[in-house]
Amino acid sequence: MYRNRNNSYRRGRNNFSRNRSKKRDFIDIEKFISQKSDNSEKKDFISKNKFSDFNISERIKLNLKNKGYINPTQIQDECINPILNTKDVVGLAQTGTGKTAAFLIPLIDKAFRDNNKSIIITPTRELALQINTEFRSISEGMNLYSCICIGGVNIQKQIQRLKNKNDFIIGTPGRLKDLYKRGLLDMNNFNTVVLDEVDTMLDMGFLEDIRFLISKISSHKQSLFFSATLPNKAKEVLKSFVNDPIFVSVDKRDPSENVSQDIIKVNKDQNKIEILHDLLIKDEFKKVLIFIKTKRDTEKLSDTLNKRGFRVQSIHGDKSQYKREKALAQFKENKVQILVATDVASRGLDISDITHVINFDLPSNYEDYIHRIGRTGRGNKMGKALTFIST
Repeated sequence: MYRNRNNSYRRGRNNFSRNRSKKRDFIDIEKFISQKSDNSEKKDFISKNKFSDFNISERIKLNLKNKGYINPTQIQDECINPILNTKDVVGLAQTGTGKTAAFLIPLIDKAFRDNNKSIIITPTRELALQINTEFRSISEGMNLYSCICIGGVNIQKQIQRLKNKNDFIIGTPGRLKDLYKRGLLDMNNFNTVVLDEVDTMLDMGFLEDIRFLISKISSHKQSLFFSATLPNKAKEVLKSFVNDPIFVSVDKRDPSENVSQDIIKVNKDQNKIEILHDLLIKDEFKKVLIFIKTKRDTEKLSDTLNKRGFRVQSIHGDKSQYKREKALAQFKENKVQILVATDVASRGLDISDITHVINFDLPSNYEDYIHRIGRTGRGNKMGKALTFIST
């Protein structure tokens, strides 16, 4: 595999996006610099329970053991029993804290014991698929079924799947609203409704779709609300959604707390691709997520790195769902070293062991920057973020 520098690639300055016409918020570049110690780790959480202590099916306990789950995370420790007891729950926790299992474990048990039916509303296709993968592993051998309802794929197959037995419906707001309006989804069929990553859904413009779906839900349903933060719009949704909820708030740290941040200055005589190449060939860059502003430039950079011998995949909004799933799977399984992506990959995704996030193009605003770099430094591990700055 050829990965060394070669003059054949030095063809003047690259034409990847530098000064797009789209206006960006001014961001002080000093905010991109924050050095952290590689030894600065969070203290381990000591749970009150073990999974074996919860009043859940022995099959679930076996499946959790097979996944290597012994002790619950804090969000799991504090949410599982209230959900089992049919309480409304508001869980505030960052992505990567184990909140998906926090609601899936008790809801799978309730489906198995009591034929409880749940609908889970989540912001992105990728997150819906992640939740479904977790559902399948926790419910293995229990004859429970799910249906994914997301955009970007053939709706007819989903319509057909909805006619079958489904204990869980997992979907994105727009597609679920579409199915409801077609008379194919009755929100009153569900005993439990989960809103997951609410702040991200609101950031993505799903407020009206969420309001619409909530308005179709019976007030007697169990309501579970999960979000990393609680902005004012989320509080509005919360008021109309939950009834006398249990509040659980964990891991309130800034997503950048475990991320060492720095900038890479690029002057007009330098080639960004060459600088990037010299970074990627270093041994420490084991699993790298590179953010690009546009879909076109995402493909262009991915192709360039492929030609240079790197193992790389790309993901953006114009890719088919199949190709997006394949790219993410290869990245998660370490079959590729690099994932080049637009901001579609900056929110909600939980991918383990990303060593570096590289902002090849500047984000539109500081909030997007924080979401991007939050893909590394997860759990107790440290991560690194580098941002290219043209000088």
